[in-house]
Amino acid sequence: MKHNITLKNCIRKEPVLCTAALLAALSALVVLPDPSYAGYIDFRTLAILFSLMTVMAGLRGQGVFSRMGQALLGRTGGVFPLVLVLVGLCFFGSMLITNDVALLTFVPFTFAVLGRLEPKLCRALAVPVVCMQTVAANLGSMLTPIGNPQNLYLYGKSNMPLAQFVRLMLPYSLLSLGLLLVWAFGVCRTLSLGAAPRTLSTGHTPIESPRLVGMYAVLFCVCLGTVARLVPCGVSFAAVLLCTFWADRKALRRVDYSLLCTFAAFFIFIGNLGRVPAFSAWLQGMIAGREVPVAVLASQLTSNVPAALLLSGFTQNTAALIIGTNLGGLGTLIASMASLISYRQIAQELPQQKGRYFVQFTVSNLVFLAILMAAWLIFG
Repeated sequence: MKHNITLKNCIRKEPVLCTAALLAALSALVVLPDPSYAGYIDFRTLAILFSLMTVMAGLRGQGVFSRMGQALLGRTGGVFPLVLVLVGLCFFGSMLITNDVALLTFVPFTFAVLGRLEPKLCRALAVPVVCMQTVAANLGSMLTPIGNPQNLYLYGKSNMPLAQFVRLMLPYSLLSLGLLLVWAFGVCRTLSLGAAPRTLSTGHTPIESPRLVGMYAVLFCVCLGTVARLVPCGVSFAAVLLCTFWADRKALRRVDYSLLCTFAAFFIFIGNLGRVPAFSAWLQGMIAGREVPVAVLASQLTSNVPAALLLSGFTQNTAALIIGTNLGGLGTLIASMASLISYRQIAQELPQQKGRYFVQFTVSNLVFLAILMAAWLIFG
């Protein structure tokens, strides 16, 4: 009975990892383990992902991102500017600190900020602002290779220059920013929230150790050098691991190791599928020429990271997969696993408004997805 409870808790806590591990195990029954398994794993992607997650965990632990948000909000004198700052922190922040870290940092920060407003104003803003922040984090992160895990993987697989990647996603990012501005204006106007509260005094989150912040800033630059293919991934991985182990071991405990294991399990599953000729030929035929819509649909069921890992093994059109999996982060609550971070925060802070948030989240995501898919048809 105890083992059953533990297994249920594991599945409930890490459903994507458990699914990936099950698929890898089942595929190993079809293609028995052999030396070729080692070639399945993209160690470069795993090394860069670990390095970036460690650096972000360290900087977040030092209060750097909260301090940045407080500095911006200290100059905010109205509801509309307040909403723009809170949403903008997620949109622009996710480009460099990933969508997960942006939401982990700025959604709790948003509840703290809104809690300083009048109760009526706080209740009116909480759900739409957090909903906008979630959409903003998923859309802002699509502009850069380090914005989310699937971008990092697909960017490395494609071997495209950084400038080409940014140009590929820039039209969608600009359109998304415009849509977010319209949405924020519409929310404030509909709720008649044009009146400005007094400038918020958000306090100051102290930086625990400027020395550690400096170390992480240097390590982040080293990681960026690896992403840009200027620094070998082994160098950045070793530098991050050794420096963090020596100076800030707590950051290593905050790394999302389940994501790394999920990647490894999917690499095994995809590698084995590629060695089953009938299935490989069928999937290649289904995807060919339809990479974007297939990636969007697959993301709705599995989330965009597994969709990227799975589909990348059966098409050479990686640019289309980059577009499809980024747009596919919109839609259902599980289309991007980062969206679950906001939902958990809402469930914890405003449990009576979970249903309202889910409806607003789903409707807004589908509207954004429809507009951006129309833009894809136009952009070609």
